[in-house]
Amino acid sequence: MNGRILLPTPSGGLETYALRGGPAPRPAGGAAFNRIAYSAAHVVADPLAAADPWLDCAIDWDATIGYRRHLWSLGLGVAEAMDTAQRGMGLDWTTSLELIRRSLDAARDFPGARVASGCGTDHLAPEAARTLDDVIAAYEAQVAAIEALGGRLILMASRALVRVARGPEDYARVYGRILEQVREPVILHWLGDMFDPQLRGYWGDEDIPRAMDTALDIIAAHADKVDGIKISLLDKDREIEMRRRLPAGVRMYTGDDFNYAELIAGDGAGDLPTHGHSDALLGIFDAIAPAASAALAALAAGDTARFHEILAPTVPLSRHIFAAPTRFYKTGVVFMAWLNGHQGHFSMVGGQESARSVLHMAELFRLADRAGVLERPELAIERMAQWLTVHGIHQP
Repeated sequence: MNGRILLPTPSGGLETYALRGGPAPRPAGGAAFNRIAYSAAHVVADPLAAADPWLDCAIDWDATIGYRRHLWSLGLGVAEAMDTAQRGMGLDWTTSLELIRRSLDAARDFPGARVASGCGTDHLAPEAARTLDDVIAAYEAQVAAIEALGGRLILMASRALVRVARGPEDYARVYGRILEQVREPVILHWLGDMFDPQLRGYWGDEDIPRAMDTALDIIAAHADKVDGIKISLLDKDREIEMRRRLPAGVRMYTGDDFNYAELIAGDGAGDLPTHGHSDALLGIFDAIAPAASAALAALAAGDTARFHEILAPTVPLSRHIFAAPTRFYKTGVVFMAWLNGHQGHFSMVGGQESARSVLHMAELFRLADRAGVLERPELAIERMAQWLTVHGIHQP
């Protein structure tokens, strides 16, 4: 196709689009970072399984673990069994635990590889929760299962806790009980309701400043058991405010897929070194992994200009992938993995390959090209053309 493809336009027409971007540079093997960087990794469905895609969770384990090896080879950590992996949105707890086990086993081939695993209460249906003790017991069960595998924990937000809690003091009670028991410091996760509407009012208040005060009080009371907190509110000012109030030794992990570049680079302000920048735990790093790795290596080498040069064009792509309804961002992440040849199909757990429109995906393709994150442009054009043909847009 000579670097050209016919794409739909918002006006209802078609345009011939010519590729213009180039692949972002990859850092040399073993490049060191001065930020901790986790990619929340997606799972690869098994489209040939004898299962109902909307109801059953069939995973291609080889391809799924292969993608984690790709991330580790780029120096990125893996945040396992998180919402990017469709946790609680197609991926159940039993399959999540198997995913965590396989990921931890594979990480042993990569000395120093980071894996942090999502620990929640998703095996307890929110409507089945009656008391705080039900929520505590659910958390305890998953903590024990993951720690038995040698895993480190990301303490995920709980839909069941939202249902039964009556105020901030109930969150303090539940988190206090769990943090007293964990073996190693955990990462807390504050996931906004744009990602999961069932988490509205987390920390016992819909007012963000008051909710932040509650979370900070819990962290301060158990600072020795908290490695950091990831907040996914898509509000950079709130994140900066919170990270400047964190106790010594507690990190801010940005989950802001709209403003990650400036948050990771930081402003150097605050009373402690970690107050001046955010570390990273991002779903978008799954889709732009080589660019993220190259940018982080540049930042560690003191070349902040190069860091921004690499990441700046990825931000419009990320904002598009995470556009409202934000919870459908997984569709764009998996589409990128398919375009780049990391899996042989575009099928998803829960049938979520259908969650975005043809126009959305066409714009994703344009933005990915401009960002330089189409790793194999000829393959990307071939696959995009195949996908468009299925949707009635035939190439000349």
